[in-house]
Amino acid sequence: MKPGFYTIIAAQFFSSLADNALLIAAIALLFETVPNEASWMSPLLKWTFTLSYVLFAAFVGAFADALPKGRVMLITNGIKMLGCVLLIVGTHPIAAYAVVGLGAAAYSPAKYGIMTELLPPEQLVIGNSWMEAATILSIIFGVLLGGVLVDGRAALILIGKAPHFINTASEAAMLVIMIGYFIAATINLFIPNTGVDHRMPSKKPSFFIKEFSRCCLLLWKDRLGQISLATTTIFWDASATLQFVVLDWAANALGYSLSQATRLQGVVAIGIAVGAILAAKMISLRNSVKVLPLGAAMGILAMLMVLVNGIEVAVTLLVIIGVLAGIFVVPMNALLQHRGYILMGAGHSIAVQNFNENIGIMIMLALYSLMRHSGLSINTAIIIFGSFLTGAMLLVIIKHARNQARCDSLHLIGMMRPEHRPPLAVPRKKQRKKSA
Repeated sequence: MKPGFYTIIAAQFFSSLADNALLIAAIALLFETVPNEASWMSPLLKWTFTLSYVLFAAFVGAFADALPKGRVMLITNGIKMLGCVLLIVGTHPIAAYAVVGLGAAAYSPAKYGIMTELLPPEQLVIGNSWMEAATILSIIFGVLLGGVLVDGRAALILIGKAPHFINTASEAAMLVIMIGYFIAATINLFIPNTGVDHRMPSKKPSFFIKEFSRCCLLLWKDRLGQISLATTTIFWDASATLQFVVLDWAANALGYSLSQATRLQGVVAIGIAVGAILAAKMISLRNSVKVLPLGAAMGILAMLMVLVNGIEVAVTLLVIIGVLAGIFVVPMNALLQHRGYILMGAGHSIAVQNFNENIGIMIMLALYSLMRHSGLSINTAIIIFGSFLTGAMLLVIIKHARNQARCDSLHLIGMMRPEHRPPLAVPRKKQRKKSA
């Protein structure tokens, strides 16, 4: 790997570590401030977090491409720290967490965009495996750290050593979490400049909206881009919802507290980390679409949760789901990044990806929150969740098969367009004719 790659991985680890610990601390803060409403309001934390990904999608990609991406990551970690401060001073958790989401929305195109600037296409799956492994490890340790920080015994120690204005476990947790963002911001200073031109083509908002719309259409019309975009959208929608499903299911089926339930989230993350490593060894970019059936299998396995009432079986099932998820998402992310980089540039393609994924996340979380608010049982919600995941992935598989048949017929009659070519086929530039 090129110099600077592992610096990016380290920065991602600490920033994501703080993100995941912060979600647990924010949920705990909800239970402290509005205990009777917290069960259905918790998914709304993630909803407002993702809102910035949608509202500012047309601008964050351009912002990520307009500056060296290490500097973008530094600025956005500062915004996340501001969100922590707002939580400490008494801002409503949902509103303060939305500020953290603004930082995350601008951070994401930078962290993935620099991968395509730094690495050649043949190393993207390996690079994504490193990125996903670092992210998953940060999820494991982040949710565990969040669980420890809001635990009664640890909270008493933290409050005793914290400044006098810190009165609750969640507020004390925020101070520790801010250290994670500070470490990430410090590492961002050492991320190399890849030498890519960062001049902005325009400063008019209307230009960015028009350009973003063009990029969305371009990626959805691309026969490989639309498949990878659809699958990653479905995957991250399901993953965001699964976070809260696991917490509620652990409380209902196993009688776990919030602190204990975070360990099961960590179990899923361990499985994803293992799957990401296997994907790097087993799946090439050219063969990435072969993992599509695993998405449907994840939905079927998720529905089996309703039959589980013991911790050993629960851990085994969640690890298997995690492994399949890791094998599935790493090649799909790499394929999407590669197609996006070819068609429109790194930052813009990641912003398009985030826009589509987070619209789906907002819809899924809103529906899940509504189901919980209406009194629907967690087992019924799990069946609905698993059925959606399996059904959506089967539709994508059918669509990909039709695309392949269409591509084969175009190839036979000599009409293969650049966007129809295999993943690693980059359109060749026309050679200039030599002057006589």
